[in-house]
Amino acid sequence: MKPALKPGRAALEQTPQPSRSLSWEETRLWHRPGVLWRQLHGSIHELGVSFEWHEFQLSERLDWARSFHPGTLELCLNLQGRGTVVSGGQTAEFNDQTVGFYSVGKAGMEAWRDPGMLQKFLCIEFSSAFLRSHLEPWGHGLHPVVTAAMRNEATPSALATTRRLTSTESELIRSLQRPPILGAAQPPWYLGKALEVIAAFFYATPAEEELFCHRQQHAAADRVEKTVRLLKSHLAEPLSLAEIGKQVGCSPFYLSRTFSREMGMTIPQYVRQIRMEKAAELLRAGKHNVTEAAFEVGYNSLSHFSHAFHQTFGCCPGLYPVKVRPSQKE
Repeated sequence: MKPALKPGRAALEQTPQPSRSLSWEETRLWHRPGVLWRQLHGSIHELGVSFEWHEFQLSERLDWARSFHPGTLELCLNLQGRGTVVSGGQTAEFNDQTVGFYSVGKAGMEAWRDPGMLQKFLCIEFSSAFLRSHLEPWGHGLHPVVTAAMRNEATPSALATTRRLTSTESELIRSLQRPPILGAAQPPWYLGKALEVIAAFFYATPAEEELFCHRQQHAAADRVEKTVRLLKSHLAEPLSLAEIGKQVGCSPFYLSRTFSREMGMTIPQYVRQIRMEKAAELLRAGKHNVTEAAFEVGYNSLSHFSHAFHQTFGCCPGLYPVKVRPSQKE
């Protein structure tokens, strides 16, 4: 394996040959003039773990998220430069000499690298299957982000807090770039390093776990609040579950589960409730007849509307204003 290029103009002007482990999207992202990308070892698709070195300086912002893979956990050891990862209202800032990790869900996340500065960072990517096969017997004490990443790619993206690199961790970066063993011995050596990284970075202190749980509860409440606003603003033309999930930043499956837990009812049940409440409000105002009220809240079938209304209020919509009028006078 070739040694890492020394920093400077010569390193930045070289472009490596395309790698079989890269998708077409990643090839377009990393194999361009001025970008140094090196596959140090592995393949996320073939081995479930990948060690990658990046070094570049660009005049425009780079869409870092294009290199992420759903259903993976990525550790970023950031030597130099600035990167940002955003998911579900949370932000992780990678500055000089920092480290952090994030799980990539099916809905993806936003991430970018700032222009006009030298970027030097090493990423180690783990598939969910790799994590499960090596960690399930020793899952107690794992950081919640890691536990979530071990499930499946439908789990929403999540971020761990970034922190400063220690001198030992900086040495780890250098050894990963220049393995101190023969080439034939590098596969088991890198596997050992992958497990060393897991042990060093992916277990949480009680304080970290408590902080993460608090942030996740806040994120869940925020997603539900956004969902409620979207549902109320699209009564006549309801959005699909996939579209709502995209707008609030999580998978449809996770959104359904979170909404039911927080609200005590499913999304379809909630939509029906707010439709009926709005229809009742229109009928009480006296400016809409039953057909107009039904269409206003998104019902194209008058019989379906009448059935839902009767189940909600105990009477057909045509009698509703008459029924409530005596109690209103009282």
